[in-house]
Amino acid sequence: MTIRLHDTRAQELREFVPLDPSNVTIYVCGPTVQSGPHIGHVRAALSFDLLRRWLSHRYGRVTFVRNVTDIDDKVLANAGAAEPWWALAYRMEREFAQAYAAIGILPPTYEPRATGFIPQMQELIAALISRGHAYAAPDGSGDVYFDVRSWPAYGELTHQSVDAMEAAADADPRGKRAPQDFALWKGAKAGEQADAVWASPWGPGRPGWHIECSAMAKRYLGAEFDIHGGGLDLRFPHHENELAQSSAAGDGFARYWVHNGLVTVGGQKMSKSLGNFTPAADVLAEHDPLVVRYALAAAHYRSSLDLTESSFAEADAALGRIRTFLDRAVRTHAADLGWMATDLPETFAAAMDDDLGVPQALAVLHETVRAGNSALDSGDAEASLEALRAVFLMTEMLGVNPRSPSWSTGGSAGAEAPALDTLVSTMIEQRAQARADKDWAAADRIRDAIAAAGITLEDTPDGTHWSIDG
Repeated sequence: MTIRLHDTRAQELREFVPLDPSNVTIYVCGPTVQSGPHIGHVRAALSFDLLRRWLSHRYGRVTFVRNVTDIDDKVLANAGAAEPWWALAYRMEREFAQAYAAIGILPPTYEPRATGFIPQMQELIAALISRGHAYAAPDGSGDVYFDVRSWPAYGELTHQSVDAMEAAADADPRGKRAPQDFALWKGAKAGEQADAVWASPWGPGRPGWHIECSAMAKRYLGAEFDIHGGGLDLRFPHHENELAQSSAAGDGFARYWVHNGLVTVGGQKMSKSLGNFTPAADVLAEHDPLVVRYALAAAHYRSSLDLTESSFAEADAALGRIRTFLDRAVRTHAADLGWMATDLPETFAAAMDDDLGVPQALAVLHETVRAGNSALDSGDAEASLEALRAVFLMTEMLGVNPRSPSWSTGGSAGAEAPALDTLVSTMIEQRAQARADKDWAAADRIRDAIAAAGITLEDTPDGTHWSIDG
């Protein structure tokens, strides 16, 4: 097998060769928990959930780290007397976790919080100072900055020159040697929350944003690891700064940089700062979580995704076709022992190996559904069984199997399902009685009423079965 991933630093597709084929290592930047998740956050997490699932399939073991930034200017700004910053951060962290779980995103192997790694951050900052790549502000403020001009490779991730960069806006410019220098440690200021301060060799304060990920990635994955992931908007300055400070400290750091595209609104990036975001909770309240997962996964992970109501309608229809086929095929082959044991179709695997080509993989899935339905219609048991096996495995791999127990609650599969089944089954019985009585007009009226509700009937030798049209 050959897996190719688009590497941001190389600006091209590269063959993926892990440091240790028995344990692929991935670090993904998680949320800054100043407020709840919008649907763009969920799309980003899903992109790396799909990558993780595929690499787990290919290599067996993946150590997946996703951090939580629970101390930050934005967290402090949104806290108040009624809710301290640490309480706000924890509450918002739970909202992110709930949104991720709702659409079947697997929990990370490790999920460290930034506040748990202050000593490791300070150790890294001290190493950078000793190597001549960082300096404490001479004004006694307690600030420590990374000296970007001391590191000739600075800008290599995003292919920029220092002179073309804007000033770093992540800290007060007091004591900076150059506008582009970024904060490693932020000295405490008057008026800030007293419990948001840690002692340090440079004075009381708290860490800068970028140093957090470098310290946590090294703690869990070592000085060098396979993949660093995150949203396209994190390339600069966050990931550029992570790469510079870790490399300047002597670490190999990430060997591949993978970035997902953004969710847009009318072509503009969805973000909290722009006020054009759609809360994930609102989307999940209005749509079946399985439909949300499918809609977010259907576009290639590196593409921009402009979500509309038609996106969810198309996802719902696609899932309906998959569900209908699986229901038909499982009824037909329920007695066939071991029907799930098979390999993924080669065309599906090839699509996933090629930079996680989920759209192409979905095309293979739906072609298999069409072929499987044709085989069921013609009575070709061998072909329909093979299609059932393939569709089941492909949907499981992508986390969109409608028959999976994880989707057994919520949406149309929730509390409404038993009531709907009772009503439709009663109508089916009435139709069957009408046909037995040769009351064809009544049988047709019942059939038409069922069809008008978007329900398909399938008459088989062992009875009539129903499904929702997709």
